[in-house]
Amino acid sequence: MHLRYFPPSPALREYVRLLQLVHFVFPAGTVLPFKPYWPRPEQCLTFYARQTETVEYVDSGRQVRKPRSALIGQPAIVTNRHVGREFLLFQVVFQPGALFRLTGLPAHELTNTFVDAEAVFDPEIRLVNERLSSTDVYAEMTGIVEGFIHYLIKRRRATPSRFSIRPVDKVGLFMLQNSSPASLDWLANQACLSTRQFYQNFIQRTGISPKLYNRIIRFDNAMKISHAQPTKDWLSIALASGYYDYQHLVRDFKEFTTLTPREFSQRDSQAPERSFGLVET
Repeated sequence: MHLRYFPPSPALREYVRLLQLVHFVFPAGTVLPFKPYWPRPEQCLTFYARQTETVEYVDSGRQVRKPRSALIGQPAIVTNRHVGREFLLFQVVFQPGALFRLTGLPAHELTNTFVDAEAVFDPEIRLVNERLSSTDVYAEMTGIVEGFIHYLIKRRRATPSRFSIRPVDKVGLFMLQNSSPASLDWLANQACLSTRQFYQNFIQRTGISPKLYNRIIRFDNAMKISHAQPTKDWLSIALASGYYDYQHLVRDFKEFTTLTPREFSQRDSQAPERSFGLVET
C-alpha cells in the first residue's frame, strides 16, 4: 500500500506544487470505504491508472464516475469519493493560477467539478494514460507524468503572454504560505491591480474569491493539524490554524462539510487509507 506526497522536479515547480501517489488494493469481499474529501486549496490533473472513482456530491446526492484522467477544479464543498478495489491515483497539484495558464480554461468554470482531460489534451494524454496503466513501477509513472507536464509547459510558452505568470498568481502563492487573512485592498496592491481587477483576475485564475480561498486554506490547515496531532483538542486546533475562536471553526465545518468537527473527524477516520494504518497529511 502506498500513500506519498513529494515535490516535482525543479523545472516544474513554477507550475506544479505537489505530486501525490496513492495505491491501495482491498481484499476480495471487503466493504469498500469512501473518502470524505474536504475542500482544500488545489486544482489538479489526476490520473487513475487502474480503476477510477465515483464522486458523490453530498449537497445533492448526485454521483458521477470519473474518467481515467481528469482536470479537477477548486473544491469548495465536501464530496465523497468512492474508490474501486484496486485504486491507483497519480495526482498533479498545480500552483495557484497554473491550471489556467496551461489550459486557458477559466478556473471558475471548473469549481466543484471536473472535465475529462482527454477532451482537453487529446491525443497526447491518451498515450500517457495507456503508459500509466501498463506499468507497476512508481518511478516510471513519475517520469511519464512529469514528461507530459514538461510538454504542456513547452507548448504553452509558445503562446501569447497572457498565459505567463502574473503578480496575481504570486499573491495566490503568498496566501497559501500565509494563512492569516489580509485585506482585499492590500492583496490587490501586491498584484499591481485595482481591487475590482484583482477580484476578477483571481476568480478567473483560481476559481473562487480571495476571501473564500483564504478560508479554505485555513480550514485545510486545521484538518492537517488534526491528522498530525490526533490528541489535540479542536479549540487548540482552531487557534493554531488561524481562527479567532472555536465557533468560527465550527461555522466553516458546517458550511464546507455539513458536519461538526467531531462528526467529520469520525467520518474521516473511516477513509480508505485508514484501512491500511495510513493518514493523509
